[in-house]
Amino acid sequence: MAAAGDSVAVADWAEEFEAGFAYVAGRFGRVEPRRRARAFVLGLLSDVDTRSCWQLAEQAGDRTPHRIQRLLGEAVWDAGKVRDDVRRYVADELGGPQAVLIIDDTGDLKAGRHTVGVQRQYTGTAGRIENAQVAVFLAYAASGGYALIDREVYLPRCWADDAVRRAAAGVPEPVRFATKITLARRMLTRAAQAGVPAAWCTADEFYGGDRGLRRDLQARGTGYVLAVARNHRVTTCAALGPQRADQVAAALSAQAWNRCSAGEGAKGPRDYDWGLGGHHPPDEEQAGHHWLLVRRSLCEGELAFYRCFSPRPVGLPTLVRVAGTRWCVEPASRPARTPPAWTSIRSAAGIPGTGTPPWSCSPTPSSP
Repeated sequence: MAAAGDSVAVADWAEEFEAGFAYVAGRFGRVEPRRRARAFVLGLLSDVDTRSCWQLAEQAGDRTPHRIQRLLGEAVWDAGKVRDDVRRYVADELGGPQAVLIIDDTGDLKAGRHTVGVQRQYTGTAGRIENAQVAVFLAYAASGGYALIDREVYLPRCWADDAVRRAAAGVPEPVRFATKITLARRMLTRAAQAGVPAAWCTADEFYGGDRGLRRDLQARGTGYVLAVARNHRVTTCAALGPQRADQVAAALSAQAWNRCSAGEGAKGPRDYDWGLGGHHPPDEEQAGHHWLLVRRSLCEGELAFYRCFSPRPVGLPTLVRVAGTRWCVEPASRPARTPPAWTSIRSAAGIPGTGTPPWSCSPTPSSP
């Protein structure tokens, strides 16, 4: 028998879901697709084994998947505007001045060749090169929780240059090849133009090594803690010139290291030793404060490196907090408080659908 507290929790969850869905409901001009979209999102949030159209239809009480398929393939609605509504909902519910924007890409493994953007490519999902569709995501993390607020499907050159394949998948003619970093910069620009409150940005070394992305953030006055490779070069002393990050770490004194937690992980606190060195970027990047942050594993002594910027002075705990925020988008990590429920999954960053062509919508396991 369910406890009384369980009933209250379910009622609260349902109320919050309805409040969240109200942000996007007006994007569906007719009541039937609006109801179908609501059932679709509820299905995605359910505990169904797989999120195929058949499973989601059964979860919604339908005898066939035709209504769900019609929503995804024929109903007219604008996935970009739905994405904007979800982003606004997240900012309204979770927004805070010290929030962090998190860039990350992920892949869905695929068996065929018809899903938009699918090809043999590296994906962290498998940890190796596999046949997969890859997308770049922008997450938002604040003290109250986290959620995904934007997405871009990565269209490889083999797709971008294949007119027949593009037409069959509904890829619009103006869309051209764009690198993952370009996609990330577009999403950061959209978030800034929408007025999403955030003081920081973090990402892995693939993005941290890009000067253009760093300059975008600095120009907006957004701080960053971006992972970089061990051979990434920084200047800590004008007399020495640029040095590799691992060379800078090797020169840190014993007193330069401080033990600090980067937040809670699946196995408890993520405790590391952290070292902080000054960094003097080229003249065109001089404004603000710059550091090289080094993370050292307590067991193996393995090092990780972060290039940091802030328009104002901050302490080591702040930089460590931002660095640790990136882990909140990993499946193994959970926030201290669950965010607004229906925005806590990838698909809520842009409910898959059409109106704009289906290729532009958030990829999900139910993609064909």
